[in-house]
Amino acid sequence: MTADPRAQSFDSAAAQYATSRPSYPAALFDSVEEYAGRPLAGARVADVGAGTGIASALLRERGAQVIAVEPGAAMAAEFRRALPGVPIVRGDGNALPLASASCDLITYAQSWQWTDPRRSVPEALRVLRADGALAIWWNTTAFDVPWIAEQHERIARHCGVESRSAMRPSDDEAVRLSGLTGLRVARRQLRWSRTVPLDTHLANIGSRSAFLVLAEADRRAFFVDERARLGGLFPGGSVEEAYVVDLLVALRP
Repeated sequence: MTADPRAQSFDSAAAQYATSRPSYPAALFDSVEEYAGRPLAGARVADVGAGTGIASALLRERGAQVIAVEPGAAMAAEFRRALPGVPIVRGDGNALPLASASCDLITYAQSWQWTDPRRSVPEALRVLRADGALAIWWNTTAFDVPWIAEQHERIARHCGVESRSAMRPSDDEAVRLSGLTGLRVARRQLRWSRTVPLDTHLANIGSRSAFLVLAEADRRAFFVDERARLGGLFPGGSVEEAYVVDLLVALRP
């Protein structure tokens, strides 16, 4: 959605993304319904930056009429394999290929940070109906779990990125979004976890943009060391990943 090479890197690992990335808890969609003031069942929803369809599948299970927007060819191909009955269009969150006033809800799952809000916010408002809502969310790092916090520091050092959750909005993001949209913004954080094989955990980390833009040798070096380290922490071969979903919903007054 931007010229940032990290935003364009996911196509190189679309299959890995589809099989290893975490989903979202049911409580997230309960909160979206609560804040939006309407059920997802029957709602016309545009899932922007839909990727391989993780959020789209859950929205459809709640009865939403989903149309997906995804810029990456390989990600869109994975989406079509997973959700052949859900329409998907190639497009950019900064210039939505959707009709004006055509959606009850627009969602950005893990994708808002790749947009330019000066363009994506007016586009979202154009596409939303008068009583519509904009929902954006991230699976963020549970820093209170010691081994997760330590791993995050190792990732930051190895990839040369800032040592904070790359997906998490800043504390003033809700205020900034309200200022850009003129809408009321509600925020909720939801804790959840999943237990996965060590291979899946490592593949999930490797599907992050910070790793995808590294040279193959640099990626391999990190994961050789990380596999050995986590093998000692989790001798049974299963890893419990802890997340905090950070949800923002912008509502028309």
